[in-house]
Amino acid sequence: MIHLASRVPDPAVRRLTATLYGYAFLSDVVLLYPLYVVFFADTGLSVGQISSLFVVWSAAGILFEVPSGAWADVVSRRLLLCLAPLVTAAAFALWVLVPSYPAFAVGFLLWGAAGALVSGALEALVWTELDRLGAVGRYARVLGRARTAGVLGVVSSGVLAGPVFAVGGYPVVGAASVLACLLATVVATRFPEHRPPAADVAGEREPGTAPAAGPDDDGDLGWWDTLRAGVAQVRTRPPVRAAVLLVAVVAADWGALDEFTPLLALDIGVGAQAVPLLLLLLWAGVTVGGLLAPAGERLSHRGYAALLGLVGIALAGGALLEHPAGFVLLAVAFGAAQLATVLADARLQARITGSSRATVTSMAGMATDVLIIGTYACFGLLATAAGNAVAFAVTAGPYLIVGLVVLTRHRRTAAVPGGVAAATANVPD
Repeated sequence: MIHLASRVPDPAVRRLTATLYGYAFLSDVVLLYPLYVVFFADTGLSVGQISSLFVVWSAAGILFEVPSGAWADVVSRRLLLCLAPLVTAAAFALWVLVPSYPAFAVGFLLWGAAGALVSGALEALVWTELDRLGAVGRYARVLGRARTAGVLGVVSSGVLAGPVFAVGGYPVVGAASVLACLLATVVATRFPEHRPPAADVAGEREPGTAPAAGPDDDGDLGWWDTLRAGVAQVRTRPPVRAAVLLVAVVAADWGALDEFTPLLALDIGVGAQAVPLLLLLLWAGVTVGGLLAPAGERLSHRGYAALLGLVGIALAGGALLEHPAGFVLLAVAFGAAQLATVLADARLQARITGSSRATVTSMAGMATDVLIIGTYACFGLLATAAGNAVAFAVTAGPYLIVGLVVLTRHRRTAAVPGGVAAATANVPD
């Protein structure tokens, strides 16, 4: 069996991946990340007001997610990737220049919109370009490394935020965050984008299959028709719908639980100064998980089920251990969850057909945001009744449930060539 990537001009792939990794890193080197909650509190906001800002942030993402995905399919995905950091920069500048609750709310609205611009457009651009170059089998490993680059950006912001704040306070921290966003925009202009002609877009299909006429032949459509085509694809095609739901469940649970890990650290009695060290261990696990994507491509559906089971058991065990050593288990869980998320996304991309790729991907992002809000609510109720450790363990339950579903469903998807089959056949319809 010939691996399609062998026919790819290496410089073209290197340009795409180098741009992607640089963009992911700069997008997350935001020095305000570890400080913005403290900034809000120092400005005089109450806990209730800060919580309401998070609601605004999540709601903005849900509101703009799918419409921006359809926009990316109609216009230029590269354009949206250039605009997103500029919108984020405007949010951070507003916070620093006019520190007040209304400014913070508008800033979160902008930040949520910027995240929606990237979500869907980035994955669709990378998949389409790799497919054009004959290297679509590399998608999972490329995405995993991009996620790792983003994690390294977050870690770098955590390391740099303190010293920069000591030098110039919030204004300098904000300026550095704006600068990182501007640099991300500059890098985004280097993304290659070769949109096929309308007649060819209608034939976009799963790699290795022949073009066929049908409801997915949604070539040169406007924004509204593109949006409808994406929604229809999820509604009428069970494999795509299942892949969207899998991405949402796998990504949302650990994405929400990550916000509560500092509470676990405080509950086990470590000092406030030791909390960042424990969190750094978790991010190390996430980094390793992203880098393991090439190995994850070889997992069977049973292997993928075992991976999800490992996430659930390690999350629950690490929390219930109520000891610093439990964070080693949590790091393993977060790394496995990152890998599972990358593989689920790869499978989704392999199942999408037609010109609404970013729209469908954005629907997965919207579903993820909705589930994250639901997880926040469930965790709050459980933690109030039984404590943070029990809430953490119970909230990890969906991984075990989904793992059992994967294990008990033996129907395999249609064969696809090369690395795509390895990256996507491990997840059931």
